[in-house]
Amino acid sequence: MSRTKKIKIIIPIVIILFLGAYGRHRQLTQESNIVGRLQEKNMDEISGIAASGINQNLYYIHNDSGDTSRFFAILPSGELKSTIYFKGDPRAGYGVFDCEDIAVGPGPAKGKSYVYMGDIGDNYSARPYITVYRMQEKKEWATKSKSNAEDAAPIHLKYPDGPKDAETLMIDPIEKLMYIVSKRQDSVTVYTTPLNYKVNDTVMMTKRCKLFFKGLKLFKWITAGDISKDGQQVLIKSYTKVYYWKRNGNEPIWQTVQRVPQQLPYTQEKQGEAIGFTPDGKGYYTCSEGVYTPIYYYPIPQK
Repeated sequence: MSRTKKIKIIIPIVIILFLGAYGRHRQLTQESNIVGRLQEKNMDEISGIAASGINQNLYYIHNDSGDTSRFFAILPSGELKSTIYFKGDPRAGYGVFDCEDIAVGPGPAKGKSYVYMGDIGDNYSARPYITVYRMQEKKEWATKSKSNAEDAAPIHLKYPDGPKDAETLMIDPIEKLMYIVSKRQDSVTVYTTPLNYKVNDTVMMTKRCKLFFKGLKLFKWITAGDISKDGQQVLIKSYTKVYYWKRNGNEPIWQTVQRVPQQLPYTQEKQGEAIGFTPDGKGYYTCSEGVYTPIYYYPIPQK
């Protein structure tokens, strides 16, 4: 066989072997990021994740539309530690309309930690207002199988430029602001409102800026976000990408996110709508809708 013929045979074989090795490498890399799996069937529409501010290694997750007014406390392994129920809106069939994100941060009592549940989904952009519920964290949520948040304090929020669908709720512990980022537009919009509010009040949010992310519309829709516990890092994710910023000093977060972001590692999930920092800010978890879905952990790349 001539050398030319040998080369023509060998090159395709090398390419096939290379592609196979690359594919296997990607598979192993993806599998290495999996640290657990959700272990309860009723956690099947997960749309948010946030680290507890008082219980070590505990994370809060929740389902979106169709579930009752509750959320879950889990370990990174996916083990359920507690289901927490709260009083929602009696006008909603299940107590809530469409909870799309959850966050943890400061609140009215100094030195206390609060969970913020964002009933902010609005697929048809028709709700006259959206609602966020604030609940003080309890130690028992790490051990008691069922618990109640008796102090759920709602605030009703309106957009200054008309109703929007949103799946991103973030808490800035430095400026004491609540952030909401719209989901579906070609350029999404960032809104804020103060954390200090009167219970059951209706407040007009402040429109801060617009953000443009490249990509096809459906795939670049913004589905989640988080601000680190110290307020110095920001994550915003779409269905396919994770974007990351570092805050410059105490500048407003809405200024931070207008800079060009760094794109961080992310294994595309079935319908990934949850992202949250670890308490130390050195990594982040993601999770997707679906029964027994995996929980992924990624370290923040160090420059």
